[in-house]
Amino acid sequence: MFSLSSHAKPTRRFYKLIPISGLIFYVIYNFSNIRSSSLVNNLIYNHSQYPKTLSPTNITHLVFGIASSSNTWVKRRHSIESWWRPNVTRGFLFLDRAHREFFPWPPSSPPLRISEDTSRYNDYNKHKAQQAIRMMHMIVEAFRAENNSVRWYIMMDDDTIIFVDNLVDVLAKYDHRKFFYIGANSESISSNMFNSFEMAFGGAGYALSYPLVEVLAKNFEVCIKRYPTLYGSDHVLQSCVADLGVSLTQEKGFHQIDLHHDVSGFLSSHRQSPLVSLHHLDAFNPIFPSMDRHESLYHLMTAAKADSSRLLQQTICYDRQENLTLSVSWGYSTHIYEGIHPPSVLQIPLETFLPWSRAARPPFMFNTRIPSRNPCSAPHVFFFDSVEDNFGNYVVTSYNRTSPRRVLACSSSGNGSANYIYKIRVLSPLRRYNEVSGFIVLSSYILVFY
Repeated sequence: MFSLSSHAKPTRRFYKLIPISGLIFYVIYNFSNIRSSSLVNNLIYNHSQYPKTLSPTNITHLVFGIASSSNTWVKRRHSIESWWRPNVTRGFLFLDRAHREFFPWPPSSPPLRISEDTSRYNDYNKHKAQQAIRMMHMIVEAFRAENNSVRWYIMMDDDTIIFVDNLVDVLAKYDHRKFFYIGANSESISSNMFNSFEMAFGGAGYALSYPLVEVLAKNFEVCIKRYPTLYGSDHVLQSCVADLGVSLTQEKGFHQIDLHHDVSGFLSSHRQSPLVSLHHLDAFNPIFPSMDRHESLYHLMTAAKADSSRLLQQTICYDRQENLTLSVSWGYSTHIYEGIHPPSVLQIPLETFLPWSRAARPPFMFNTRIPSRNPCSAPHVFFFDSVEDNFGNYVVTSYNRTSPRRVLACSSSGNGSANYIYKIRVLSPLRRYNEVSGFIVLSSYILVFY
């Protein structure tokens, strides 16, 4: 009896406290709503400016913001002009300042903008990358300058090339009326650790939907003051976007290329997804042997103009009669292996490149294969030479052997030798649009050896 009565009084007191506690929580809840109402209002996007039935996203719906400087513009101009389409693509090249020798401004380049003065934020600029605030403010400036019928803002560096048609196809998958932050990580584990695994790297470029940019523009000062010490603008942006409840949507076609030396092994194993961007063109060897960087870039663009939707995407096929395996990176390279090698192996990049940071262990965000002198494992390598786009219903690309393999033929029983092959022609059916699924269907290849 004593134990029951001793618990009865506290229980009655507890029930008396329930109405009071409820009132307290109600006041706290409403006060929190009042304090956050401005942010909530900023997150509400007015859908009425778009019709219920939307037209497909096209190039005119994209605005590019390209970060450059007076020190880099001259040597990187050709990279930008290789993909920019005057009077078609929309956007601006942002310079810290302009020299007299830059004028008259070439019509083949994006329209010029001198970045606005951001010295009022100097007290909050403790970033190791001193241009971080200027580059972050590009988003605000691009939004103010171009906001009519815009669906996506793409921010990038001046040493990045964009495959515009592929970018349009990728962004068309997403509802631009919602909050989207689209890009990709670095290929280097150390780069991601130093910044964030949740960050889209600005060198590779990233896309922001219109409503997200609208909110970022309204809350720019809060964002800058909250993150005064992060390394660069892309990390500041990712942190601000995360605070709005938006996470990164990964698209594997954006390539930071935090790699050194010979990146052919990486490019020759490109997954079957549209190639969107390539960054750091000055940080690794020219992608085609016997060509400089400038020539290599325009050579790749020759294939891109014929059919950018296939560019670099790896396809693996077999010649059962000769017992050969072929790996085609369309518009870039073809590898021939003596013997039958499964896709699970050939989809792993050959480690022809060096890590961004040699001290990083492990260095890469993907598995690699170590190049071998074993004639049954070492490929015969052929690089893109030319394209014919008036060959009936096919696009024909040619790939030439640039140097001998310098190893003997594979001695396994039944293998043919590829030593005699010096040229490969790949016949690719013209891309067709599937009206049911809305996706481009890429048909099989026909290969001819010489």
